[in-house]
Amino acid sequence: MSLEDSDPMPEPAILATRYVLAHAPDFVRYGSKPTREVEADPALLDQLAASLRPWDEVVSYPPNQVFIGNLTPDDLAATERPWYEHRVTDASADGQFGRIVTQAALYGLMKLSDDFDMLTITDSVAEQARHDLPRFEHRLDRIVGVTPDELTSVMADNDGLPLYFDGEVAGFMRRVHEQDASLDPHVLFENLACKATAVLAVADLLNDGEVTPADIDYLLNTGEEAVGDRYQRGGGSLSKAVGEVVGCVNATGSDIKAFCSAPVHALITAGAMVAAGLYRYVLVLGGGSQAKMGMKFRAHLRNEVPVMEDCLAGMAFLVGPDNGDGMRLRLDLTGKHPIGAGSSTQAVYQALVVDPLERAGLQMTDIDRYAVEMHNPEITEPGGSGDVPRTNYRTLAAMAVMRGEIAREDMDDFTASRGMPGFAPTQGHIPAGVPYLGHAHRAMRAGEVDRAMIVAKGSLFLGRMTQLVDGVSFVIEHAAGPQDSE
Repeated sequence: MSLEDSDPMPEPAILATRYVLAHAPDFVRYGSKPTREVEADPALLDQLAASLRPWDEVVSYPPNQVFIGNLTPDDLAATERPWYEHRVTDASADGQFGRIVTQAALYGLMKLSDDFDMLTITDSVAEQARHDLPRFEHRLDRIVGVTPDELTSVMADNDGLPLYFDGEVAGFMRRVHEQDASLDPHVLFENLACKATAVLAVADLLNDGEVTPADIDYLLNTGEEAVGDRYQRGGGSLSKAVGEVVGCVNATGSDIKAFCSAPVHALITAGAMVAAGLYRYVLVLGGGSQAKMGMKFRAHLRNEVPVMEDCLAGMAFLVGPDNGDGMRLRLDLTGKHPIGAGSSTQAVYQALVVDPLERAGLQMTDIDRYAVEMHNPEITEPGGSGDVPRTNYRTLAAMAVMRGEIAREDMDDFTASRGMPGFAPTQGHIPAGVPYLGHAHRAMRAGEVDRAMIVAKGSLFLGRMTQLVDGVSFVIEHAAGPQDSE
């Protein structure tokens, strides 16, 4: 058969999105920053506990409602700040493209994801977990607990990490190797929490019925966990581990490690796999970073605001052939930050935003919405980091002025109409532009947005191997329609 007679290669599209938040106030003490600070000053633990938010405040917090799709970014922009004092009336934990689950549910998800019996929880927590996981149907029989007396015996007979529920010991993560820091119970706790939140996001996406678990060909995990042992620290993969739990029996997978940029790298890779005909359906996923819980708690205490880094996030994105109802992923409009580009803010955005648009003869004003680092400013501002999204949008607006595409007096309008307030938890890869994908999908279906750009930046210097930064971007458009005849 000649090339002319063959079927055209499919246009890749993002077909579905899913986001989850797991409220975990008793996990905050084991974030990297709180662990170190409390060890140095134990009195901080009581202050931290007193500043944590209850369930109803977490559910009704406006940025959380945006994250799961009950409010739009424009709704958030119109909400008076501080948002934690202007909560949503009659807020629901279930959203159009996400949900918020309880700490008990998170413990249950961790327990059913634990293939090596490292985690022990009490029977009361297990019972509550099963109750708090509606619409989740995988391995529920594995959510089992022990009596308080049995938990006491487990803790007496093993070295490990005590776990808490409502401030009381209600679980235990045992050590599995005495001489391997990569298998320390604290590290295992972080990894298992990451796996569990990714499991929930993937399960919820697949439960929506776009495809079945057996339809998935490849899994790309983008979390910031460090699965491995002393010989290959951080080299392990959670992709297949998550797929195993939710029944992706025909899928293989791998992890993409790129700090904050990983989800955007992975979505571009997934799109390329689909466009090449290598795989039909690719799932990009990422669980939450437990190490970053409470990362700015000292600043929050100092400024007498709630400790808002109290949730773990998870997300999942389905990439496949354009079916006319997704978001077409324009692989010809991807941006990258080359090694030689320079690390100034202007150089980064020139590479990630302007260069790919110029290749297609487009202007910055041809993008209806830009999604950059969507960090919630109420989390970052008390610590002196400022409003990260607004700063980035102001930079983009200034570049549009320098290019003669808008007038200087239109910078505020550019920032407001093509940007959005940050609403994502500060967990590295989670805020990296992709929280907007659910909103973009809804806006494109409604005819409100034709073209959007997702931009992610990463901090490669965190590994102390280079001073370089990283960044990637892609453009999505309203799906053009079915591209194959199958």
